[in-house]
Amino acid sequence: MTDHQPVSILTDAEGPAAHVLNADGRGRVVLVCEHASRFIPAALDSLGLDADALLSHAAWDIGARDVARNMMAALDAPLVEARVSRLVYDCNRPPTARDAIAEKSEIFEIPGNSALAEDAREARVRDVYEPFRKALADTIASRTGPVMLVTIHSFTPVYMGQARQVELGLLHDADDRVARAMMRIAEDHTSLRAELNQPYSAADGVTHSLREHAVPAGIPNVMIEIRSDFIDTPAGAERVAGELVAMLSAVLRENPVLAGNDDTHFQDGAG
Repeated sequence: MTDHQPVSILTDAEGPAAHVLNADGRGRVVLVCEHASRFIPAALDSLGLDADALLSHAAWDIGARDVARNMMAALDAPLVEARVSRLVYDCNRPPTARDAIAEKSEIFEIPGNSALAEDAREARVRDVYEPFRKALADTIASRTGPVMLVTIHSFTPVYMGQARQVELGLLHDADDRVARAMMRIAEDHTSLRAELNQPYSAADGVTHSLREHAVPAGIPNVMIEIRSDFIDTPAGAERVAGELVAMLSAVLRENPVLAGNDDTHFQDGAG
């Protein structure tokens, strides 16, 4: 009896599901953009969605990839990007989360994800999540010296009919050191209205990458959420990226462990 490899939902021409840009960057930060792409493999027939849904924020984090790539260049940081839409699989969710493959995203029903068979779910995990997870884990493992994990996201100005006043969210999981350090100096570096754990928090299940790759290893980390109307143009993305780079650079300077010193305590300025 011959063993057969399962057929991937991504063709060779469409893959890989994730890639690492600037892998040899020498900066202390590892950047992540889990929702960088709105690409849906041809085998999934657009998940039954129309053009409006496929172009919408439901499919990807508008502007986040541009911000992350600008930050990558300024910080000389490696950047791990997902290359498949979060509607296929949300790489910022564990396989145990039902919303890792959402059946509805705000106003959009997603026919191709409805009542998905278990083997189809497993194929999404195998072909999208696992390659992304491995790319990020390998990138972190390849670094020498202390690192900081920074994930870049965007959110809509209006959600479920409600306008959002927050413009920049600094989110944390169990480790709040970087988020709080950035909050303390936000007014010095950005004109955006910054808030801690807004418009989401760990309670919403959005900090999986931090929890999976940083918290257990004691790696300082933060999840950055930017309101998409500030970064939906190249100029806006470049401006906001510059402000975030200035903020992160200040945090790096003020915390010896991230600057590569022998001091193993990440100082957050408290006390």
